[in-house]
Amino acid sequence: MGAWNTKKIKEIGLVITGKTPSLNNPEDWGDYYLFITPTDYKNYSKYASSSIRMLSKVGSDRLNNKCLPSNSVLVTCIGSDMGKVVINKKNAITNQQLNSIIPHAEIIDTDFLYYSLINNYELLRSYGAGGTAVPILNKTDFEEIEISLPPLATQKAIAEVLSSLDDKIDLLHRQNKTLEQMAETLFRQWFVEEAGEDWEEGKLGDEFDFTMGASPPGTSYNEDKIGTPLFQGNADFGFRFPSNRVYTTEPKRFAKPHDTLISVRAPVGEQNMAKEECCIGRGVAAFRYKFNNNFYTYTYYKMKSLMDEIKQFNETGTVFGSISKSDFQNIDIVIPDESTIIYYQNLVKPIDDKIIINAKQIKTLIDLRDSLLPQLISGKILTKI
Repeated sequence: MGAWNTKKIKEIGLVITGKTPSLNNPEDWGDYYLFITPTDYKNYSKYASSSIRMLSKVGSDRLNNKCLPSNSVLVTCIGSDMGKVVINKKNAITNQQLNSIIPHAEIIDTDFLYYSLINNYELLRSYGAGGTAVPILNKTDFEEIEISLPPLATQKAIAEVLSSLDDKIDLLHRQNKTLEQMAETLFRQWFVEEAGEDWEEGKLGDEFDFTMGASPPGTSYNEDKIGTPLFQGNADFGFRFPSNRVYTTEPKRFAKPHDTLISVRAPVGEQNMAKEECCIGRGVAAFRYKFNNNFYTYTYYKMKSLMDEIKQFNETGTVFGSISKSDFQNIDIVIPDESTIIYYQNLVKPIDDKIIINAKQIKTLIDLRDSLLPQLISGKILTKI
């Protein structure tokens, strides 16, 4: 395996802090060069390969001392996203919220550096704990952070194990996104574009039963997995299922497995699905098809199709948006004939069930990666070269 040693970030690569061109100078902006900010980080990928805004050749030339070659490691070092890490797969320039490392290839493997920084997330975040209004990790302090390094061959072997898990996770996320787009397209075609002229007009409450959440006593909360999983709002929502973080020993209102979950307080309209019986707090409502509770696929995509109407309630209220039980009950809908609903449910349910299976596998792989990461990066688990 060889000996491990410790080096500072400034010893293993060149650190560059990004810069934003003037938004009032249109000639700096175009479609020539990636301009990456934390907003461009992908939710499910360690790679940043696209951006919302791009620089022109003039703009990138003006910032040529900020240019990052592909396979640099980008770290958010200011604000609420501090400590988030990605690798750029294309040449790029970043804004000033990021300190980026161009690794010295003879010293450190890019993927190993990425996972080392992921493993040091709490350390990176700790620099924002000094009581300042905006957390910040400046370039000087960033460069002094130490990374523990095994020989290069061992670094590559460790990174390969972790990358294989991340690649599988990313593949499943992309597959889920494609499958969900298919289900949404079919819903839109059958129930919007080809809606029957004889279909009834009604209210949301005519077609769906729903439960508005109620928060248990705060003294019943715990993170020790004692009692019933509790979801108070969208903070724990994922691609399809929320993450179990908080539990309660005194649940009040319940969602059933596969109920559609909607956040009812700012932001109104975030959507998930219950993977098990759970307690819902006052920030969540749970929906199910009134005439057959097993029609969770139809319910999920019907609610998704109503998001424009639901999200309008983000604009209500004196401080924060919210939507009430009566607001839900009074949302206007078109009620399809039963045969069309049954046909959609039977055709699309296998697609949706594949999403559900993938989501559960993603959770398993993430748990495995997160358990292996600190042990591999610290050398507690040895890899074969």
